[in-house]
Amino acid sequence: MRSNTTLLPLLFFTCFILGCTFESIAQSTEIQHLSGIDKNHTIEWGFHIDRGMNSGKWTTIPVPSNWETEGFGVYNYGRGKQPESNETGTYRHKFTVPASWKDKSVHIVFEGSMTDTKVFINGKSAGPTHQGSFYRFKYDISSLLKYGADNELEVVVKNWSDNPSVNTAEQEADYWVFGGIYRPVYLEAKPQAHIEWTAIDAKADGSFLANIYLSNARKADAVEAQVMDMDGNPVGNAFSSPIEKGMDMVVVSQKLSGVKTWSPEFPNRYQVRFSLMAKGTPLHTVTETFGFRTVELRPHDGFYVNGQKIKFKGVNRHSFWPASGRTTSYQISVDDVNLIKDMNMNAVRMAHYPPDKHFLEVCDSLGLFVLNELAGWQTAYDTVVGRQLVKELVTRDVNHPSIVIWDNGNEGGNNFALDDDFHLYDPQKRPVIHPWAKFRDTDTQHYKSFGCCADGLFNGDDVFFPTEFLHGLYDGGHGAGLDDFWKAMVDHPLSAGGFLWALVDECVQRSDRDGELDCQRSNAPDGIVGPYREKEASFFTIKEIWSPVYLDLQHIPASFDGVIPVHNRFHYTNLNQCQFKWQLVDFPAAGAPNTAPIIRQEKEVLAGNIKPWEWGKLELGLPENWRQYQGLLLTATDPHGREIFTWSWALQTEAQIIESLLPPATNKATAKEKNGILLTSAKGVEIGIGLASGLIETVSNERGGFPFSGGPLPDTVIGASTFKSIKHYSDGNDYVIEAEFEGILRKVVYRMLGSGLLQIDYAYLPGNSTYDFLGVSFDYPEDQVTGVKYLGRGPYRVWKNRRKGLQFGLWEKAYNNTVTGETWDYPEFKGYHDEVYWAEIQTKAQPFTLMIASNHLFLHLFTPEEPEGAYNTNTDGKFPGKNISILHAISPIGTKFKQPENLGPQSYANEFFANRDRPHFYLNGRIYLDFREKD
Repeated sequence: MRSNTTLLPLLFFTCFILGCTFESIAQSTEIQHLSGIDKNHTIEWGFHIDRGMNSGKWTTIPVPSNWETEGFGVYNYGRGKQPESNETGTYRHKFTVPASWKDKSVHIVFEGSMTDTKVFINGKSAGPTHQGSFYRFKYDISSLLKYGADNELEVVVKNWSDNPSVNTAEQEADYWVFGGIYRPVYLEAKPQAHIEWTAIDAKADGSFLANIYLSNARKADAVEAQVMDMDGNPVGNAFSSPIEKGMDMVVVSQKLSGVKTWSPEFPNRYQVRFSLMAKGTPLHTVTETFGFRTVELRPHDGFYVNGQKIKFKGVNRHSFWPASGRTTSYQISVDDVNLIKDMNMNAVRMAHYPPDKHFLEVCDSLGLFVLNELAGWQTAYDTVVGRQLVKELVTRDVNHPSIVIWDNGNEGGNNFALDDDFHLYDPQKRPVIHPWAKFRDTDTQHYKSFGCCADGLFNGDDVFFPTEFLHGLYDGGHGAGLDDFWKAMVDHPLSAGGFLWALVDECVQRSDRDGELDCQRSNAPDGIVGPYREKEASFFTIKEIWSPVYLDLQHIPASFDGVIPVHNRFHYTNLNQCQFKWQLVDFPAAGAPNTAPIIRQEKEVLAGNIKPWEWGKLELGLPENWRQYQGLLLTATDPHGREIFTWSWALQTEAQIIESLLPPATNKATAKEKNGILLTSAKGVEIGIGLASGLIETVSNERGGFPFSGGPLPDTVIGASTFKSIKHYSDGNDYVIEAEFEGILRKVVYRMLGSGLLQIDYAYLPGNSTYDFLGVSFDYPEDQVTGVKYLGRGPYRVWKNRRKGLQFGLWEKAYNNTVTGETWDYPEFKGYHDEVYWAEIQTKAQPFTLMIASNHLFLHLFTPEEPEGAYNTNTDGKFPGKNISILHAISPIGTKFKQPENLGPQSYANEFFANRDRPHFYLNGRIYLDFREKD
């Protein structure tokens, strides 16, 4: 079950629109929003910008927002810095504060502002300019306010910082660079004597410690703590520590028994209420949410959480929404975390800066490991500003149980002087890493080839987890190559998994181009999902490969007895806590109005006691007649009701299914020669075989012709084929045409059945070499096609190195010309399709059906267009020159930085070797073509 996660933002919105504050008891911190809380709930402020769109005039702008997405300033993709994008925006906003706040400590808090931010209250400076875009900062404005009266806030924001290191760390980066106050702004009122912030270290064994940082606490004499469950019920007794004279930090600690630990699989959380006390009276109370869990990096061994060695199954995520830039919402965080978990991932890296606070809260509550990152794309902050930003990062996020690692910059953007600063504010002493480097017993190198390298990763002695690998671009990367990488990672004792790049195609909906989605050519379409979270095929490939329930059963063998070996790849979950359900199904016929499988029998089964990382058996208990059905589906569900995966298998071979579909021969096929073509016909269908080519040249039925011709013929990149001879004869109700060839294609036997179907048996022999693809093809004009309905694995296309994740079933999709990552009409129509039994090709004139009676062949339906923004050929794939092909082998696809051959065995080219030119080495296939008139 998934919890309702939309109510809280609406409650916040109602209160800040009405100008109310949040106050649970008199001694708690009170909050008053000056801005809205997210992209959907904003407040208009006065605004002026000095250059770019709508510049040089006072108007209004919603806050929070990035000014570019609201029609101001200049769009800028950071790596291609535009001088004119150095805008300055000035904000003005009037507000009142309660007279009752006069004796309180009042701060104005900015959750994030890009970039240099200068704040004025009633014309007076609130403090020094803040530098750094992704961090919470605040000013004490108690002495600047007019209590019970109107106040004026003015904020001056410069898109480009006066500090060059801030610009190189944040702005000159491989992502969109925006300007403005893009996260909420609010007032925070506390008693004069108050708790400033807290840092919790709660271990898996129930040990609890917290550093309580105090302000103006001269009259206080103790800090008291009470741990509670999420419903507010006490857990253990209250405990406290005295405050000695001059202390500004107090440590409270306790050992609790029977606590439930936090992990991504069981994200158990607790609350703790800290009270600053004076003679038994609470002066200020703060409540924090946390989890009990222990993080350890054991050198030359592994990364452990709660004593369990971890393999990260992660992805990199930017804070991004196409219509609002870096201004997001709580609901987007919920949706993104669910997308990540639905792929069976357990981790996310905050690339390349700290996220919204609510994203971390959702990671805590739904369960994801988090690598939280100090910005520094490939260049570091200087030490002065860097020290301040590390403090702001850690003090905001230290209590999140989801965070297990701190990242000091990215890809060389590491200021070594800051490495030890993280632990100044973090009593847990979480590991600090340098993403893409070997550092402190970790190896996180990026984008290395499979099996690399001589001094690191699979061949080193450090715990390794590439913080970026299999870089997505268009349809490449991600799921393509992952199966080989993951098998190697599972088997290697020093592997702690890795993080794919990246979650989302970061294409901006341009306010200056009528809403056009701008991906900056090949810079931004790196995602597993599209800008609005449209799922690409890799989403489902990853879901199967990273399933914590691992089944190594590609096809149902003849000896299958209903028992499946299963590997438990959870870290904390016994498979007896999961649910399993099988279904025996048949599939609708081609003319049926729907495509859903027809469930004939189903049953829930238990896995038994299979502990994490142990092998066991799943006994399905199938009925004796199970083989009479067409398909078997098996669904696994985790203890929280989230689907892990649904596996599917055909229970009958291609030949068995096709045999059941063949109509009876009620007519006798005939043939005649005309203009160099042998015309064979039956049941109103006439097919012409060229007497000088041996290939199909014409097709028609009583309603008209089909522009289907030119095959079956291997592609010329496989080798040349030369027509040799032809003979033809009547055989019962059938008419047979045998064409002999020299070269690659050896023989084609056409059998026009009395039913009007054409059976084609073909044989070809490639040379001893490697090939991008192997098979035979036909011509058919793409502009005549409107859709396809097929029985096979779908609904997405496949590559040689990305076949997992699809379901065997009946699929129907309309024609589209989708270019993955440039348009998002998924699933794509064109490309390779796996394990296809039959396909009805829908056209502007009349449909026809192609049936494949040979096992485990692929269907190529037209060739995808190359992306306009491509700067290399890594993700193009290789295809036959003709439009419709039946193939024994297909091509792999690469990544943004790697050709396929660098990604592992499944990504290698297809090798063919025959010792002799003998028929038993030939590659053979049987297909049927049905051009009969449809009702």
